Amino acid sequence: MKGKPILSILGYGLLAVLLFLLLVAACERKLIYFPLKYPEGYWHSNEYGLSAEDVYFKAKDGVRLHGWWIPHNKAVATLLWFHGNAGNITHRIDNIARLQKLSINIFIFDYRGYGRSEGRPGEQGLSLDSQAAYEVIVKEKNIDPKTLVLFGRSLGGVFAIQVAAKNEAAGLILESTFTSAQDMAGIMFPFLPVGKLIRSKFDSLEAIKNVTVPKLFLHGTQDTIVPYELGRKLFHSAREPKSFYDIKSADHNDTYNVGGPSYFQALDRFIRRVVKAE
Repeated sequence: MKGKPILSILGYGLLAVLLFLLLVAACERKLIYFPLKYPEGYWHSNEYGLSAEDVYFKAKDGVRLHGWWIPHNKAVATLLWFHGNAGNITHRIDNIARLQKLSINIFIFDYRGYGRSEGRPGEQGLSLDSQAAYEVIVKEKNIDPKTLVLFGRSLGGVFAIQVAAKNEAAGLILESTFTSAQDMAGIMFPFLPVGKLIRSKFDSLEAIKNVTVPKLFLHGTQDTIVPYELGRKLFHSAREPKSFYDIKSADHNDTYNVGGPSYFQALDRFIRRVVKAE
């Protein structure tokens, strides 16, 4: 008789775990994407000394997207920026202003569901958005791919890798990027098989093997969101040429502040080398 209460407790515990796993699977989008729609954000780029041109374009499935084209009158290269999973393009405005001091054009866009872009985020949709951003830069802004550097940060690195694997570019920069959705699920829920239930794959570990352009990986050594070890794992999966830059003591969202001048110098050296502007 004493065993029955224990069995009941175990049964309720297993039921609770099962319900939790089902809830996680049902709420997958809300666990991955944290978009902020216009007018939320800091849309007055001129206050940061930037002259941002609004660019509207469409993904292959017809979803209307928005980005900022920020030219530099002495640009040595163009940076196509794939941002992370939260906020919108305006939340990168301070970082944009500092990066432009490297004498580069910058095109940063919002995925579907973010900022002024229409639609609802999802893995397949963000893939279409990222390819469309590449095409608008090359075809409408007439940017020579030999001077184009793809810059993916965090979740954006997943899609920068996809674009680099399918299109011509001078180089690829990946900052604080992870290996796969399954690996991230294992970090967030170490004792539960969440990775097997979610539909998103984000398999950068496999996709990076198809990228032949020069690659620069950067990662904060104290990253509490995407562990440093995942950044190193992704790096080891990539083919040469490649290099890795430790951002000492940086967490996930403070890389360029903590990294300081040395961080920007590392980016500048890589960009100038791959576009042969040295």
